[in-house]
Amino acid sequence: MANLDVKKISNFFKTLSHPTRVLITLELLQEKRCVTDIGELVNLPQPNISQHLAILKAGGIVDWTQQGKTKCYFLKDPQLIENLFKIFK
Repeated sequence: MANLDVKKISNFFKTLSHPTRVLITLELLQEKRCVTDIGELVNLPQPNISQHLAILKAGGIVDWTQQGKTKCYFLKDPQLIENLFKIFK
């Protein structure tokens, strides 16, 4: 336990501390999604979704691929997120 990076753990949970980011993460558990798809699923405008995705990316939770002019996002470690969210079922 002494080798745990408590700051990194704290930042991870801080990244997920907003309900919209939790919703986005839940959607990305289903499959890779593009920004416009995420916006429709969580019923928010694209600029808001992009801000939340940038925070999730900076926190190391998501990454993206480019498909034409569109960025599509995916979870870097879906098993970790799935296991974490099981606690709250």
